[in-house]
Amino acid sequence: MFVSVFQEGQLVLQNDANKSQLRGAEKAPEQTALYAQNVGLTDKSHIVSFAGYLMPLWYSSIAGEHTAVRKAAGIFDCTHMGVLEISGVGAAEFIDQLTTNSITSLKAKHAQYSFILDASGGVLDDVIVYRKDRDKFFIVVNAANNAKIKNWINALLENEVCIDPENAGRKVSNRPEVRDLRGGDCKDNCRVDIALQGPKSLDVLSVLIEDEEAHSQIINLRPFQFMETDIKGIGCLVSHTGYTGAKSGFELFVHPEKASQMWETILQAGKPLGLLPCGLGSRDSLRIEAGLPLYGHELAGKFDISPFEAGYGWAVKLEKEFFIGKTAMERISREYDMKVARIELPGTKGIRPVRQNDGVLDKHGRSIGWVLSCARIGEKQIALVYVDRESLEENNVAGLYYSARSRSQIQQGRKQSIDKGELLEPDLTGKVVDRFAKF
Repeated sequence: MFVSVFQEGQLVLQNDANKSQLRGAEKAPEQTALYAQNVGLTDKSHIVSFAGYLMPLWYSSIAGEHTAVRKAAGIFDCTHMGVLEISGVGAAEFIDQLTTNSITSLKAKHAQYSFILDASGGVLDDVIVYRKDRDKFFIVVNAANNAKIKNWINALLENEVCIDPENAGRKVSNRPEVRDLRGGDCKDNCRVDIALQGPKSLDVLSVLIEDEEAHSQIINLRPFQFMETDIKGIGCLVSHTGYTGAKSGFELFVHPEKASQMWETILQAGKPLGLLPCGLGSRDSLRIEAGLPLYGHELAGKFDISPFEAGYGWAVKLEKEFFIGKTAMERISREYDMKVARIELPGTKGIRPVRQNDGVLDKHGRSIGWVLSCARIGEKQIALVYVDRESLEENNVAGLYYSARSRSQIQQGRKQSIDKGELLEPDLTGKVVDRFAKF
């Protein structure tokens, strides 16, 4: 499926490894639950097709929105994200087979990061699983993968696919009920996601939550915990999660018919605190700065990047008796020789932007990998790169080779593609920083 990402002023379409998901690629993009609010806040030229939906690249500026999230607060339209409910007897056992993390250790009102794999270990999506009670869960999936994951779950329930290459007769042990919570058939139970992120996000919610008990609960909410409450009369599930690296950040799951009211309520309450509406551009720069993966770039994609290579091996519980893709993950955990790293490079005015597929060099000028994503933040650039596992450690010097951007550059001798092991002269020099960052 195509995954779109904002990069250096352009909307770049990245084709992932799952070619079978191309059917339906010509379908016209849909409007999100907040489309009217988006077009009212920014020029229509800033609205683009992203993961099958019309979404804003930015409202004011990428840099300004990025800064707002780091210093105050930002609100994001995430109503395009998939929200799937899995419930009924055996739901926990089914999800434990479906995902790599441990559902048995997940308490009610808690969430966990996990992966959904195919039987060969290919990453179908990275997800967050929420446990409402013993037999009721919901899973938030990437919008671009929503149809694929729904089809995969249905195929599992109908015993249409192999889930264990070493035991062709193995089937999932339970058949819980699965509902798309964005679908109209869910009626009052429908839910979509609005993200509120940044150091003042709790202050914004504190202004809006009038019930003393609920106010106390939300103040004490820890990361990956959630609660249900009313915000100005709107029923809402509030989760201490997000995709920006902000230590203080929340996702609010509301009925789609109440999404616009919630959006306007938060904007009004947050404006005196410096809150800004934020688009895809800052969403991308924030997650890159924090070191968070984007499906199709730092996960799966053309390099078929595994959770272990991405730095998330902790979310793959190999001690579980079984999960789909376990045999492959056991092998990869022993054998993987590449990793995702985070590099800081100069980004002052006049320095050419780093882009996907540019070459990464060690201190000797030897090519050891490639750039996956990059964002300019202030006077520096942060790149997420895919490199030899043993080649770069924190604080090591790293070089960058610009791949050719045009035919004339190729004719002048600049390489269009870089092979590992080549000796090249770096165009930029930076250093390796922590794989992840919190703000």
